Amino acid sequence: MIPNNPPDPELLNELLGSVGLQQLTDIQLEMFNAYLGLILKWNQRMNLTAIRNPMEILQRHFVECIACSYSLPGYIRTVLDFGTGAGLPGIPIAICRPDVSVTLAESQVKKAAFLEEVARTLHLNAKVFCGRAEEITELFDCVTLRAVDRMYEAVGHSSKLISAHGRLAVMSTRDSYSQLIHTSDKEIAWSIPISLQGSNQGVILLGRRK
Repeated sequence: MIPNNPPDPELLNELLGSVGLQQLTDIQLEMFNAYLGLILKWNQRMNLTAIRNPMEILQRHFVECIACSYSLPGYIRTVLDFGTGAGLPGIPIAICRPDVSVTLAESQVKKAAFLEEVARTLHLNAKVFCGRAEEITELFDCVTLRAVDRMYEAVGHSSKLISAHGRLAVMSTRDSYSQLIHTSDKEIAWSIPISLQGSNQGVILLGRRK
């Protein structure tokens, strides 16, 4: 049986340091530890994430999403996490970038309730939109996508939600990003893929309007 107790909070900093990423403050470590505890608790009664081992959540979810937060342009002040699921990468962005207002878009009511509890417990600069992200009319400085169903369509919808100088931030893999770029809105110019520290195949693609 997989243990449900969160590991030592300092372990996350050790993992970040091992891949050359900036380490977190004590307060941020406490927030990630509380977030992990809520994931483990809620995962016992609903499918938040298929990864249930605490160490794997740190390695495969938290480190990648922290790397994503560090890759975002410094000027952004609003982020929409499109189809956020368990809050990845939106909640790590809210923890690492408290200057950014994050909107967590999730259509499943139970997952949205989980996100509300996380945002409330951690006192995040974040709000939850319980509905399809395609229904949002507000524009954002950045829209993030990670492990979204029908990713190619989602990228198309997301491109309509970024402001004039905004960015798309898509977490993808080396095997699939070229097709994603090829099928996306031709008005979007993509940067060279940025390798995500802590991931063998993970990359982040930053797109902007031409």
